[in-house]
Amino acid sequence: MRRFVLFVLMAVMPLNGSQPVVPKPDLSIPRTFENQPAGSSLSRDLEWWKGFDDPIMDELLQKAAKTNLDVRKAGARLAEARALRSGTKAALLPSIDSNASASRLRGGLNQGVVRVTPDGTQRGNFLSGFDSGLLSTGFNMRWELDVFGGIRKSVDVRKSEERSASENVRNAQVLVRAEVARNYIEMRAAEDQIELVRANEAAEKELLDLIRVRADAGLASELDVDRQVVLVASAGALLPDLDALRLRSAYRIAVLLGEYPGALVEKFSSASHARLKVPPVPLAVPSDLLRNRPDIRRADADIAAAYARVSVAHADLFPKFVITGLSGRQATDFSGLTVGAGNFFSFGPGISLPIFNFGKIRSNIAARDAQLEEAVRSYEQDVLAAFEETENALISRDRAEQRQRELQGGLDAARRSVTLAQDLFTSGLGDFLAVLDAQRVQFRIERDLADSRASVLLGTVMVYKALGE
Repeated sequence: MRRFVLFVLMAVMPLNGSQPVVPKPDLSIPRTFENQPAGSSLSRDLEWWKGFDDPIMDELLQKAAKTNLDVRKAGARLAEARALRSGTKAALLPSIDSNASASRLRGGLNQGVVRVTPDGTQRGNFLSGFDSGLLSTGFNMRWELDVFGGIRKSVDVRKSEERSASENVRNAQVLVRAEVARNYIEMRAAEDQIELVRANEAAEKELLDLIRVRADAGLASELDVDRQVVLVASAGALLPDLDALRLRSAYRIAVLLGEYPGALVEKFSSASHARLKVPPVPLAVPSDLLRNRPDIRRADADIAAAYARVSVAHADLFPKFVITGLSGRQATDFSGLTVGAGNFFSFGPGISLPIFNFGKIRSNIAARDAQLEEAVRSYEQDVLAAFEETENALISRDRAEQRQRELQGGLDAARRSVTLAQDLFTSGLGDFLAVLDAQRVQFRIERDLADSRASVLLGTVMVYKALGE
């Protein structure tokens, strides 16, 4: 026995220094973003969408975070991860099973089975065979002592997987809120464009009536009438595509909320909308990305899980200590289960030590080390992608604001030029082509300004999405 214990200790001692090494992420975090606007707000509102001041949008985003199918699937994976963690943790405690069996056999000396009466006396010839039933019932107990922490590290794996699944739920909510907000803004932008086109079409029709009156009076030519007819038709031709864009956005919002595509069309069509306000851009601090973005937090949890798996693989190098127990009764009939002759039990420790496995354990450790390295590199990749997304969102929103300011100044001048050109044409001092050119310029700037306003709104959504809000 002493030689056996000494052999075990000699086998274990060289393995104690084998510990997993955690590779460090190679990242340098900047102090500020390159494109951070100077007028950024210091407040960080978790419900940033309320800044748009639209009750319908608020309702949609609140609902999407609960009913979206991707969010619900992520929630199911989180429930699975929690159940797996509980199941793995149960391995730290003893397991006890009960069993019962019934069989028919031919007994005698060869089988070691004899018949015993309730008073304890033997019935029949011990040497001669006989047919008999065998009833057995009892309990089994097994308890693996987690001496080298393999089971505890397995629990750590499950905890990290649960944390990763939890961050995955939050990441799905961030993505679906941004997607719903984007489609809602695009739908509202299409509605604004439709209003512009209809207003422009009505104005062109009024001008067409005026030109026809002047043509009847000999003050304008039929060419002027035909040109204006073409302009009216061109304005009206824009409506079908804009209406299709509006409906596609409404369908997409409904699907994102887990509903039938046409479920929200009537609601959107009957609701009256004011112009969306532009929320302030929050103060973006680079280190906040590491704390707030759920995909980076998920990648961090994946590193922890990979490290714990390496530790589990290392634990396979060490011996495993198990305590087992068995107790029960056997008899050839039900009455024999009540007497003491069929009682049996066993109890004692056991040990298993890997000696020759032809590198299987070491290969598994090498594979887990590679997976840990992969998790660290994935973390670095996610961080760089997060900074890139944030910089792109900030610069896109900033340039959209600049374009909006320039277009607003151009629109004022275009409106004045249209009024002047119409006055000159009405008084007979100007050509109708000048009126057409001025109208085209005004209409184009009005549409560009509406697009630019929508770009500012979309840029704001992308900034909050990039920050993991």
